[in-house]
Amino acid sequence: MRTTSQHRPYEAGFAYVWLLLGIAAMGLGLVQVVEVASLATQRARERELLFIGQQFRQAFESYQQASPDPKARELPPSLDALLADRRTGQLRRHLRRIYVDPMTGKAEWGLVRAGTFVAGVHSLSDQRPIKQDNFELDDAALAGKQRYAQWVFGAPAPAAAASATARGASAVQGFQ
Repeated sequence: MRTTSQHRPYEAGFAYVWLLLGIAAMGLGLVQVVEVASLATQRARERELLFIGQQFRQAFESYQQASPDPKARELPPSLDALLADRRTGQLRRHLRRIYVDPMTGKAEWGLVRAGTFVAGVHSLSDQRPIKQDNFELDDAALAGKQRYAQWVFGAPAPAAAASATARGASAVQGFQ
């Protein structure tokens, strides 16, 4: 007769195999958790980019409306002009600060130019957006874009083109 402390030869590594399978399953579960967390983080950064884009858009519109000559709705020569506009003799801030691009983590933006003027900004990230449709009306042009760098925020294209033409520039670069 056998005692309970004796094992059959094929049972010797069975617990070890179960342990390895358990560790592998936990690893797969952890990978899934990291993927979900990564997607959630990217979605949050996209929402932040859309909010910042709206702030830039409002600043460009405010700058144009504050033009000394109401018929010539000017574009700013730089982003700094949105921070401190002194065209009327008084300081006016259309934008409180140059935001950090949530996709790159830097306060650097790609500039969309209309001649020598800035007509808009875009992220410098070549990452693919998760959000592809169902944008708010102001952001409807962002639908289907393949890179965050294609998400342009700024003066409305017709106003930017009119300002560029009035100044002798050929066309607005970057608007599509």
